[in-house]
Amino acid sequence: MSIEIRNVSKSFGDFHALRDVSLDIGSGELVALLGPSGCGKTTLLRIVAGLETADAGSILFSGEDATEVHVRERNVGFVFQHYALFRHMSVFDNVAFGLRMKPRAIRPSESVIKQKVHDLLALVQLDWLADRYPAQLSGGQRQRIALARALAVEPKVLLLDEPFGALDAKVRKELRRWLRRLHDDLHVTSVFVTHDQEEALEVADRVVLMNAGRVEQIGSPQQVWDHPASPFVYGFLGDVNLFHGRAHEGEMQIGESGHGLRLVTPEHQHAQDAKAFAYVRPHDIEVQRLPPLADAGATPRGILAKLTRAILVGPVARLELLPLENSAAGAGTLIEAHLPAREFRDLDLRTGETLVLTPRKARVFVA
Repeated sequence: MSIEIRNVSKSFGDFHALRDVSLDIGSGELVALLGPSGCGKTTLLRIVAGLETADAGSILFSGEDATEVHVRERNVGFVFQHYALFRHMSVFDNVAFGLRMKPRAIRPSESVIKQKVHDLLALVQLDWLADRYPAQLSGGQRQRIALARALAVEPKVLLLDEPFGALDAKVRKELRRWLRRLHDDLHVTSVFVTHDQEEALEVADRVVLMNAGRVEQIGSPQQVWDHPASPFVYGFLGDVNLFHGRAHEGEMQIGESGHGLRLVTPEHQHAQDAKAFAYVRPHDIEVQRLPPLADAGATPRGILAKLTRAILVGPVARLELLPLENSAAGAGTLIEAHLPAREFRDLDLRTGETLVLTPRKARVFVA
């Protein structure tokens, strides 16, 4: 089932949760709504489910207007962050609940329900827990049971609100992989809400970046990572350094003209001494030693910064650097650079040293 969201707006008092949001989700697609708290992603999910009513706009399922259709009639499965399992029911009865609540005319027989529940528990690899109660399960097991319960009624659309938010990092990673495999087997049109960019990029077919009630960018995980459409998207997806400067006729100057650096920005060839921002990922920063004063003429152009801390964990060294006042980026702003651990050891860098930083790759936005 495809989902069409058309010009949806929603306010809670003076707070605008959604502002004219439009979005198409293809049949069988797995889409992530990604953004910070308060950006409107959960409100949008609840409007699709029928749990909230939009102030304006419409929701269509496979071309049919579902805006006024009651939540019970939408054939939507919903999985909450905190499982919402019935504590007094066994795992089996939790999964069977939706089937037993169907109108008598279309309710399956108890034997059919029994077979279906066992099939679903096998699907989520927990059939051996059928007789246990939620309190006897781990967080990851409870979330898989909640998903089995949502799937029991054979929903045309599966909606998940921060499904792994309450779990620890290791379990969350395991369940992400498991959800992706499950979706590839079932092909149920699915939308999940998350504020975790790694989760969205790893699991989804497409990512919808939201900010302040609006859609900032839609694309595949690779597209939104490689080609962020706005400063917000660049800053939200992973670690990033922000440098300030001026753009003029296809170049951006960072720092003082004698000691800073110039970035070639042909996309801004019409800029005339405009305020500009360069976003650089930590792994895209080249780190060099500052030549000794006796060889000052050979000082490379770049951003001068003092190494304040080096964190060596596994194959990567994370360097924290403080730019000098006469360099670039603004005094007091911490710069992060990532080096392969072997390169860091070979350079034998010491805390307190002044280093020269040069972006290998940057994305420039003009104000």
